[in-house]
Amino acid sequence: MNNDILAQFGRITLDEMSGIRLMNRIDTKFVTTMPVLEQLLDMALGEYMAQEIDGQRNMRYDTTYFDTTDYDMYYMHQYGHTGRQKLRFRTYVSSNLQFMEVKTKNNHGRTKKKRMRVEDMNLDDQEKLDFLVQHLGYEVDTLMPAIQTNFDRITLVNKARTERLTIDTNLQFNNLVTGVDRHMGKLVIVELKRDGLCFSPVLDMLRGLRVFPHGFSKYCMGSALTNDQLKVNRFKPKLIDVRKILDTAEG
Repeated sequence: MNNDILAQFGRITLDEMSGIRLMNRIDTKFVTTMPVLEQLLDMALGEYMAQEIDGQRNMRYDTTYFDTTDYDMYYMHQYGHTGRQKLRFRTYVSSNLQFMEVKTKNNHGRTKKKRMRVEDMNLDDQEKLDFLVQHLGYEVDTLMPAIQTNFDRITLVNKARTERLTIDTNLQFNNLVTGVDRHMGKLVIVELKRDGLCFSPVLDMLRGLRVFPHGFSKYCMGSALTNDQLKVNRFKPKLIDVRKILDTAEG
């Protein structure tokens, strides 16, 4: 990652970001490579600001996803069911803050996220149990830690402050059931997060770079790539696309 380019962006602080949380939002994902990302950052320089926390603009995230023992969350996503959910514990490595989060996608394509700050991933304490009973449609005793993901994240905000753009690189998967690890090399996941269909400067930039919307669930793709016991039927085209993108980046 070329931090020289990132340093040229105007700064937005975490406090200033508080009004742009977009907890009820429409998400659009894109999959590309590091060389294309360098071009995108050059193009975005005049339109976006970079989030900075304690002098850092490219921060490490550690996330553990839970699922049921029969992988119901994975299969609900694969078959496109509405009302599908994910449960994860996200740690912001530089600040050592951890949150338990429940994400729910409704039948209008909107993602709602509920979260609470936690100190660990133990599901037995009463505060976590109360939160899960309120927000998650699964019995707690059916849940297990399934996969851990690690990545570096840049967060950009357009100058109108109507959207956030997250850029994830150095993505790694560690399957907690099979023990299989997978590093995704030069793959880049870009996600546009906006509350409604407001104008987005980056969409034209991505089209110009021939980068088009492409779903990529870190939990589902990571699981499919590290657990050969899971059915991947409807994920096959996306898995093939990812391999092609990686081949392009390596070539």
